[in-house]
Amino acid sequence: MSDKRLLLGDEAVALGALHAGLSGVYAYPGTPSTEITEYIQQSPLARERGVRSRWCTNEKTAMEAALGMSYAGKRALVCMKHVGMNVCADAFINAAVTGVKGGLVVLAADDPSMHSSQNEQDSRFYGKFAMVPILEPSSQQEAFDMVAEAFCLSERFRLPVLMRLVTRLAHSRAAVSVGEPAPQNAFAPDDERTRWVLLPGNAKRQYASLIAQQPAIAGCAEDSPFNRLELSQAHSLGVVAAGIGYNYVREMLPAGVSVLKVSQYPVPARQVRELAAQCGRLLVVEDGQPFVEEQVRGLLGPEATVLGRLSGDLPRTGELTPDCVAAALGVSGARPFAKAEHLAPRPPQLCQGCGHRDVYAALNRVAAEFPGARIFGDIGCYTLGALPPFRAIDSCVDMGASITMAKGAADAGQRPAIAVIGDSTFTHSGMTGLLDAVNDHAAITVIISDNLTTAMTGGQDSAGTHKFEAICLALGVEREHLHVVEPLPKNLDEITRILREEIAYEGVSVIIPQRECMQTLARKLRQKKQAK
Repeated sequence: MSDKRLLLGDEAVALGALHAGLSGVYAYPGTPSTEITEYIQQSPLARERGVRSRWCTNEKTAMEAALGMSYAGKRALVCMKHVGMNVCADAFINAAVTGVKGGLVVLAADDPSMHSSQNEQDSRFYGKFAMVPILEPSSQQEAFDMVAEAFCLSERFRLPVLMRLVTRLAHSRAAVSVGEPAPQNAFAPDDERTRWVLLPGNAKRQYASLIAQQPAIAGCAEDSPFNRLELSQAHSLGVVAAGIGYNYVREMLPAGVSVLKVSQYPVPARQVRELAAQCGRLLVVEDGQPFVEEQVRGLLGPEATVLGRLSGDLPRTGELTPDCVAAALGVSGARPFAKAEHLAPRPPQLCQGCGHRDVYAALNRVAAEFPGARIFGDIGCYTLGALPPFRAIDSCVDMGASITMAKGAADAGQRPAIAVIGDSTFTHSGMTGLLDAVNDHAAITVIISDNLTTAMTGGQDSAGTHKFEAICLALGVEREHLHVVEPLPKNLDEITRILREEIAYEGVSVIIPQRECMQTLARKLRQKKQAK
């Protein structure tokens, strides 16, 4: 028996995992992946089954915890946005060498066009690097169905499986047919101890085993129901459409054009060659980097005509659109998206009443007294301090980089060197940088702007809430150079005084402006009112 539900792509993945017998989801919030874990956290089925679903400190701890659950024989899901793959890469790559026991699926949500990200990284390269199966759904229904297949593939090959979404699929809705949930795996810890201990001797054997599995993994992709060669009339152009690119192609496809749909990797070489034998030119349509296009070029050799992002027939950057796909297909008369007119640009800004505003007001007042001051920022909603009206941040590179960049600049002679980092980002990847700074007695001032939540992604729990003073003291920050303040206009003079004093100190000082996010506070007040 099945029913239909209207689901986001993220929600389809979450429900698919629950119906596949999931026992734990491990994640750090990051757009466009956040809704997967949130859906599981709110699911009655997950509560009934005791599915573990708390947020992790970062993506590396999430990957390792999921590997531990897999070691115990149960099915685990790891969720993150594409840049999170960089954080968990060590554990992810080595998990392909240890292998898994219970099914382990790693969900990477990529963000072409950088809607809320600092790069357009394509996670499929990580799957190829690790030599594990990769799945990429083209629709919400396929996303739901694929998760169960991903767990089966993982247990069949005893490898983690990478599943890749893109923003447009993760955050759009469609009707999804849903069946009955499967049972969870029994608790059954692995007894093959040497497989999990990557001493060089064991690792060499495991790596050889991974290499030996590659033909079977490739054969599985060739025969996958998610890969489909749709041969049509003889036509000079054939299309290889990967993931969500298949939807754009089907919408704009001229009559008589053959299509190879690719949603499971490695790229099905036999089907690519069969399509090329019929068509003089191949167009590769994929959202992200030219991952498939490069492989198709390699398979067919320099004499083949392969079009796509590398050839300039599709834009080299940004996500796919119906317009650019229609142009690449040579479809004339396609109706382009109408451009909005007479709309003033509205850049994002910090919420009115936000504590970060008061932090930047104090920072700018003090920084103005030091013409050479540099303020190193980090990833979070407080990054908006780089924009008007504050223009307070001189850098923002990756999670946790504020403290370590400030330390490096201070080592080079920068005075003052100030780091601004949020509470969730600090526990994610700032603590080790602070330890480096303490150990080297670096002349930096660190501001941990604590709004008691992970605000940028919707108000998820922050791992270090109410623990930051203890953490900083444990890392070696001196008590007299650690301050907690309340960022309010009435306290501006006090905060600026503390900033001046600590900037003058030739060592590590930490200031923690602490006030709850206005959005989470408003949400709590609404819930309290509704409960009456």
